[in-house]
Amino acid sequence: MSSPSKRREMDLMKLMMSDYKVEMINDGMQEFYVHFHGPKESPYLGGVWKVRVELPDAYPYKSPSIGFVNKIYHPNVDEMSGSVCLDVINQTWSPMFDLVNVFEVFLPQLLLYPNPSDPLNGEAAALLMRDRATYEQRVKEYCEKYAKPEDIGAATEEQSSEEELSEDEYDSSDEQVAGKADP
Repeated sequence: MSSPSKRREMDLMKLMMSDYKVEMINDGMQEFYVHFHGPKESPYLGGVWKVRVELPDAYPYKSPSIGFVNKIYHPNVDEMSGSVCLDVINQTWSPMFDLVNVFEVFLPQLLLYPNPSDPLNGEAAALLMRDRATYEQRVKEYCEKYAKPEDIGAATEEQSSEEELSEDEYDSSDEQVAGKADP
């Protein structure tokens, strides 16, 4: 069995070699941003979010901390902090999962199949249960307002927080403007 640090390196490299843009926050491999695109066949299509990932020292035995930096309208995402309510990350995490699973399976499934009975955003949950068409329109409005590709470069700078780092609103001095793909 490999050590947690080797596994962290391996999972991060696997994520970087996939189709995701990864921005390191510090010199270490424990904190980084991933550019996440809304899934096809959803009202989130076309949206791009900067997702902050923090890997605990005990990763992969403990789950990563995941939070949206730019705003997203979803019953299971706290609108202010970006914290995500997702059982597979918060309660049922297994070392068999890796970072690619988070971005290719868990987050797309969360956006495709919101759970309004366990909300972090009560307004979004109530709207989803009451009027799905209006909910989907609000999702699209948020995508247009907060989740355009050019928005993710400035997303962290717009946030201000006095909460803990784990609340995913940490302002980083390592901000980079997104939008230009590497050749």
